[in-house]
Amino acid sequence: MKKLTFLLSACLAWAACDDEGLDVRDIEVPRGYALSAGTATIFVSSSKAYDSPAGWLSGKYLSRFYSGDGLYDDIRTTSNGDGGGLGPVYAGYSCGSCHRNAGRTRPALWSEGGSGSYGFSAMLIYVTRKNGAFFQDYGRVIHDQAIYGVEAEGKLKTSLKYETFSFPDGEEYELCYPEYEITEWYADSVAPEDLFCTVRIPLRHVGMGQMMAIDPHEIETLAARSNYPEYGISGRANYIMERGVLSLGLSGNKAQHADLTVELGFSSDMGVTNSRYPEEICEGQSQMQGGSMMGLSYDQLDINTEDMEDVDLYMQALGVPARRNVNNPTVKRGEEMFYQAKCHLCHVSTLHTKPRGTNLLNGTGLPWLGSQTIHPYSDFLLHDMGSEIMGVGLNDNYVSGLARGNEWRTTPLWGIGLQEKVNGHTYFLHDGRARNLLEAIMWHGGEGEASKNLFKQMPKEDRDALIKFLESL
Repeated sequence: MKKLTFLLSACLAWAACDDEGLDVRDIEVPRGYALSAGTATIFVSSSKAYDSPAGWLSGKYLSRFYSGDGLYDDIRTTSNGDGGGLGPVYAGYSCGSCHRNAGRTRPALWSEGGSGSYGFSAMLIYVTRKNGAFFQDYGRVIHDQAIYGVEAEGKLKTSLKYETFSFPDGEEYELCYPEYEITEWYADSVAPEDLFCTVRIPLRHVGMGQMMAIDPHEIETLAARSNYPEYGISGRANYIMERGVLSLGLSGNKAQHADLTVELGFSSDMGVTNSRYPEEICEGQSQMQGGSMMGLSYDQLDINTEDMEDVDLYMQALGVPARRNVNNPTVKRGEEMFYQAKCHLCHVSTLHTKPRGTNLLNGTGLPWLGSQTIHPYSDFLLHDMGSEIMGVGLNDNYVSGLARGNEWRTTPLWGIGLQEKVNGHTYFLHDGRARNLLEAIMWHGGEGEASKNLFKQMPKEDRDALIKFLESL
């Protein structure tokens, strides 16, 4: 009870009301799994549910949090210095342009049929040769935006295929499959027969600090034990060589990173040079000539390490929204169905963080994230999701570390029910092809096939209840 009282007091210390007028003092403090992230749980269910500080923040850490928040949201310009360094080519003009309110900005993939026309697309376009090699003129990402006077590397054009399916009880549902084409290549066009292209829409930045603080031995134990042959499930860990150290991968769609990629995001997503990535992302390409002709300087770094650590702090110190409607009978029934469908074998409900918490990119420790019981609903392992649906599956043919094209990290579900409130849309999966939670379930193949089929066989009332449970997370 003492710990619960501290948690509520910490929440009330920074906000008596959320941004839509809800007085959090009137909220009954939920218990158990409702406390999604221990002392970092917050009781906000508005559009700021992903973008509010955890209650343990105070003093200089709270000040640095708001500094990082500003750097996260500030629009980069073409000049060096404060707020500068954008480009010459880029995907977004700020972290917040793609991660609005620390969530998932509505991708131009759907609103504009491909690359956006307003300086960002809220997506990344990954390309490789079909033999797995990168293209010398483009690297691993097609940057579809550029500063004035510079040519973007290419543009994405999307076409959509639809197919209707039926549940055994006759209810119909529709799946949408996007097909991608790169147009307006800045250099030589790449023949479609030699091109693999996959798109990523932004991830929710919910529970980032808790994810970084997870006890790696617990994940490795899950990998050793998560073998359920009766359901075709066998998860495995991804391992990544970063900063010269082989580490367990946790972040990214394929667990392909061991950190929150703040430095990589500034470099690859915005073209902002820094101490870890001091060269422009288009070094040696014709875009650099265009920048030079404009008189831009590339001989200094665009952001310093201290500022990037403030951004890292901001991301790791965000509060995690508590579950809602936990006592609703339909939600309770949906939770039963979640377990009955064996969703929990991959979307593991409970994990724990290391005793000492985690460290930021410049070495600052965050012990407040240590020794916490958390409920991310993920095992953070790789699973095969690539069986055939609509003649294709979720296999995107893109290899990341040990992850093959058909393997994806189990997506953490905490906060998923608030995405529409925070970002105004319900596009899910790596490229947003699922337009709602039901479609996301029905895209499951491979190791997710058994759970999908168990869900399909449920009466409509139970299927709807399971969706309501997901919306409570």
